[in-house]
Amino acid sequence: QLELVESGGGLVQPGGSLRLSCAASGFTFSTYGMNWYRQTPGNERELVAAISTDGGTTYYADSVKGRFTISRDNAKNTVYLQMNSLKPEDTAAYYCQRSGTGLWGQGTQVTVSS
Repeated sequence: QLELVESGGGLVQPGGSLRLSCAASGFTFSTYGMNWYRQTPGNERELVAAISTDGGTTYYADSVKGRFTISRDNAKNTVYLQMNSLKPEDTAAYYCQRSGTGLWGQGTQVTVSS
């Protein structure tokens, strides 16, 4: 069964850090690029970060560049999003996606607030 399961969201104060995880199953993880998106109510999903199959190439939205780091562990079928120096505007539901496909996780909520 194809599945992506995100975890690691929560409530954090401005300036804090969180690490999101996305565990994949049901397909050969190492052959797909992976993406992290985020979405706030009433808005479209925004691509936050992307990573190539071997992790050698990454992409970041300007809004998170220098603060977020995407990485992957192909042995564990997991992609991560390390989020540092969090800001209130980072508050959103975060989703992982298998690149180029309609496979999405269920999302994990990140709330940045004092």
